[in-house]
Amino acid sequence: MGLKKISSRILYYPHQSKTDRPLLAYIKGDKMSLSVDAGNSADHVDEFYKALACEGLKLPDVTVITHWHWDHTYGMHHIHGISIACRKTNEFLQMERNKLADSSYVRLIKEEDECLGREYKNNKRIIVTLSDIEFEKDLVLNLGGMTAKVFHAESPHSEDSVFVYIPKERVLFLGDSTSEDFYNHGYMDQDKLHSLIKMIESIDCQYCILGHSEPLTKYDLLSYLQSIISEE
Repeated sequence: MGLKKISSRILYYPHQSKTDRPLLAYIKGDKMSLSVDAGNSADHVDEFYKALACEGLKLPDVTVITHWHWDHTYGMHHIHGISIACRKTNEFLQMERNKLADSSYVRLIKEEDECLGREYKNNKRIIVTLSDIEFEKDLVLNLGGMTAKVFHAESPHSEDSVFVYIPKERVLFLGDSTSEDFYNHGYMDQDKLHSLIKMIESIDCQYCILGHSEPLTKYDLLSYLQSIISEE
């Protein structure tokens, strides 16, 4: 499996459902390259970086984390360059790191999550680390020839949802923000979903990139989200 192109400057490594590996994105600036999310393990990161090398692309200078869940962060310790996450993400990661010190917790999450169990079979060690840079609400990264707007906003999936918007390419990365809250019995908060829809509507983007699907047009994603509200 190799990289796929959204544009000449934005590529992605597709998601893999068997071990819940999310899509990993690569944005190529003139000065810096940026990745979205750190993968669910060191093996996932290595696979992504090998795909970059096959395309003659340098390793990312910066990796932005969309939220704290294991499939987006357990590879953070293995990335090249620096990582960026919001304060809430680091708070959740610190709690997760504390829990992982208990071997019974490690066994439990492997048993409860089949994908995690497959990714971390044969006693492969789980390592959780916090980001190198932390922000509160938003920041802008000058990648050279283009900017990346990184910001925290409300979503039904997780309290720490972070979004990455590339204005020049009209691409918005949303992580898993459109999904229900798996850590709250799969609850879909309709107020938060409404808030997320309004945010997406307000942004001038052509493509919306989610963590566990192929890229969607803004129109298709909004149509889908509106249908979820209609079903409630």
